[in-house]
Amino acid sequence: MTDRHHLLVHGGTFAAVDDSGNISGVRHGGSPEGMFVRDGRHLSRWQLTVDGAVPETLAPVADADRVRCVLVPRGSRQEPPAYTLFREQAVGDGSFVESLRVTGNRPAATTVHLAVTVDADFADQFELRADHRTYAKTGTVRSRQILDDGVEFAYRRGEWRSTTTVTAEPAPHAVEETGTGARRLVWALDLPPHGTTELTLRVLARPHGEKRALRVPRSPAALRERLQARESEFAHGVAFPTGWPELAAACVRGLADLAALQVPARGPDGEELSVPAAGAPWFLALLGRDSLLTSLFTLPYRPGPAAATLLALAAAQATGVRAESVAQPGKIVHEVRHGELAHFGQVPFGRYYGSVDATPLFLVLLGSYVEQTGDTDTARRLQPHARAAVGWMLDHGGLTSRGYLVYRADRGGLANQNWKDSPGAICSADGTRPSGPVMAAGAQGYAYDALRRTAQLARTVWQDAVYATLLEQAAADLRDRFQRDFWMREHSFPALALDGEGRQVDALASDAGHLLWSGLLDKEYGEAVGRRLLEPDFFSGWGVRTLAAGQPAYHPLSYHRGSVWPHDNALIVLGLARYGLHDEARTVAHALVDAATATGHRLPEALAGYGRDTHAEPVPYPHACERESRSAAAPLALLTAVGGG
Repeated sequence: MTDRHHLLVHGGTFAAVDDSGNISGVRHGGSPEGMFVRDGRHLSRWQLTVDGAVPETLAPVADADRVRCVLVPRGSRQEPPAYTLFREQAVGDGSFVESLRVTGNRPAATTVHLAVTVDADFADQFELRADHRTYAKTGTVRSRQILDDGVEFAYRRGEWRSTTTVTAEPAPHAVEETGTGARRLVWALDLPPHGTTELTLRVLARPHGEKRALRVPRSPAALRERLQARESEFAHGVAFPTGWPELAAACVRGLADLAALQVPARGPDGEELSVPAAGAPWFLALLGRDSLLTSLFTLPYRPGPAAATLLALAAAQATGVRAESVAQPGKIVHEVRHGELAHFGQVPFGRYYGSVDATPLFLVLLGSYVEQTGDTDTARRLQPHARAAVGWMLDHGGLTSRGYLVYRADRGGLANQNWKDSPGAICSADGTRPSGPVMAAGAQGYAYDALRRTAQLARTVWQDAVYATLLEQAAADLRDRFQRDFWMREHSFPALALDGEGRQVDALASDAGHLLWSGLLDKEYGEAVGRRLLEPDFFSGWGVRTLAAGQPAYHPLSYHRGSVWPHDNALIVLGLARYGLHDEARTVAHALVDAATATGHRLPEALAGYGRDTHAEPVPYPHACERESRSAAAPLALLTAVGGG
């Protein structure tokens, strides 16, 4: 079995298959094989055999955006294969389609015995992660029903219901039991001399709670046309830089990925929306911070995702206190999951609010969206949600009582609740983790920008000058406090965070660049920070490291302590440009575009922190999401910051 896999993504559905187009249900690196919808695996096996054997892969899958491969039965120079199989697959919204063309290679008629073994285990994504956790699932019932043209798998646990229907055209000659719960669809295909026959297999997933009338397209080609239409819609009207073709290619690739990463959501009045998911394979869901930053990056070119994201997050805004999900009135949701374990409360992520920065970023996006589009109707509609978000920042968030936005580790969820949310990501230079409440630097910048932008809305749209003045004063006070408490004079650089006692967490980290984007620092401080981020310990040649090299905490293959994140760097580039450091902004932008060019114009979630001076190609981070919305949108942020040069 090959250890490679290929990811197809569309409309909240993804499928991971191997080089031959098969699904064995095993993990390959950081991703499980299978077809997934709404956090559940609706295909766990999809394995082709011909004449009782696994065919050889003559031409493996080469492009994960379009799964096509060529297979043959075993042969030799003296007896070349009697026939060739041309396999093509695609995913749609809740569907998976395969076209299988069998072409005879001999002047005599041939009978091919073909079989596809299929199964659906309905595993929740959280069961498949490499965290060694197990989840009790009592009272589950699985069933299989033979259809005239295929088989239907069903799963039940209490009120939870899910089904997967597999049909074929022409219908299989038989559907056999395998003894493992899977079913084998079999055909005896008569090939005339040098003739061709074709099979089409269609899979329709019906996850629990799905109320939309989903239909399976007739062929992979039909699915491709649908996705290409969405890609064209996303790219329409965007002026790509003609003088910088590599950036233009990264923008085109990013917009295509964003078109595929849209997932369904609902607004405050139940209206159907499409919003940017965080990424695939593990995060094909609405994550507040990710959708907000993605929407901010795309806003100058495509305001639609921003409008949809604002409405979806307003609909999910917390209205009360729920300790198990870290919910507090006015707080913006961090993560929305639809899987079985979330439904039964076995993981807290059905609606999980463990984020200190989604709430201010919601306000930043709302202010930016209205400024960009002039859509004052949305500003008025979301005024109660915006005021509630400000209320959370001032009260539960800690701005009034502690002077800063504060979070505490959540034992059942996330230890860190800023963008660097992995355990140990917030640390001192020596790797020591802070104890007690944490005040992360970047979140304070977002809060400052949120207060200022909301004040502008209050003054110009809501006609509430008193409220506007209150917010402006709160922003000015936060700026003064921050520069007093966070600034490390010995480093001429802000601390990564303050601990519960107000002590500086002294790691030199890329979060300082977010303060440039937010405008929190005075000009002198901002210029010093911007230039410091371009020093060799920070700047790898592919981008700015999350943690400067040379510190004991640095690790080039860590998630947040030395890797290079494209979206982090996009914010840094926007910040550098804001402070007039245009040469530095272009340097980082060109490094990111070079990294994208080396990886097929697609920026991954993260890169390893190894320097370009010793590694001529960017080194992948081993557990990165293959498609990530913030990274897909990052080239557009670069275009905004530095233009086409």
